[in-house]
Amino acid sequence: MQERVKILVVDDLKENHLVMESVLSDPELEIIKALSGEEALLLCSEHDFAVVFMDVQMPNLDGFEVAEILRGIEKTKNIPIIFVTAISKELKSIFKGYEVGAVDYLSKPIDPIILRSKARIFKELYLQKKMIERQVVELQNQLNELIRIQLEKDEFENMSIEDELTKIYNRRGLDRFLNMQWSGCLRSDLPYSVLILDIDEFKNYNDNYGHLKGDVIIEAIAKSIEKSVFRPEDIVGRYGGDEFLVLMPNSNLDGAETIAKRILENVRALRIPHEFSRVSDQITVSIGIGTIKPSKELTIKHLIDLADRNLYNAKKNGRNQYYL
Repeated sequence: MQERVKILVVDDLKENHLVMESVLSDPELEIIKALSGEEALLLCSEHDFAVVFMDVQMPNLDGFEVAEILRGIEKTKNIPIIFVTAISKELKSIFKGYEVGAVDYLSKPIDPIILRSKARIFKELYLQKKMIERQVVELQNQLNELIRIQLEKDEFENMSIEDELTKIYNRRGLDRFLNMQWSGCLRSDLPYSVLILDIDEFKNYNDNYGHLKGDVIIEAIAKSIEKSVFRPEDIVGRYGGDEFLVLMPNSNLDGAETIAKRILENVRALRIPHEFSRVSDQITVSIGIGTIKPSKELTIKHLIDLADRNLYNAKKNGRNQYYL
């Protein structure tokens, strides 16, 4: 059942309450009565009124004073007030009423048709306001839900492109950035470089030291690679197992070679023992470098294949090195 719309009638004479109540016989209205300005202020603080019909001439606080107080309170400042008075025809009184916030005047004796019309108008305005308020709340709830879903989606996507062990990008993340950056270099006729590297004799390390220590090595190598790149557009990721990629848009062969040298130095500086390596007594990496200027003929596959072949050549030549 829909809640009835509340209307406040303020008059110090009970007979006037009875007259107005009999005229305002709308079942959708709940008529609440106040016999003084003080009582009206209390009721306005407790209820949400569609409109207040208020007598101007009352003992203690008159209608003007009550209206002025209501306008100064945040909760009640927007309640429509219609003054009911026998002196409304005096311009001075009318101006004062509007000055303190009245929206209209009704003259005594009250015309029942006009009173019902005013009540109906403000009832409909109140109902429209409440409907808009509900719609705003619903829209805000929907917006909050969309934001929550988007945040969850973003979090899931971040998780889905992040390598769980190293916290750098995984293959999916690398593919996303590679495609995006490649398109940019193609449009701008810029070179694109990629480094593919893996840990030398890593299987022997895992077989002899155990996979838990192998995971520690993978994390350490990931940090060393990240430490070796400085440009924000250069992307480091784990391609799978002990294999890593460095994506370098707008980087020529010299720039890629500089990063490769830095990675080799930073990995060697870790001085992680590997007594089962046939390359060195510590952990080392091999790096393949590929540089291509993107075109319709030269695709991402060509770039990856080139870097992969050069990684093979680095291993073939003895590992612990990069190959152009």
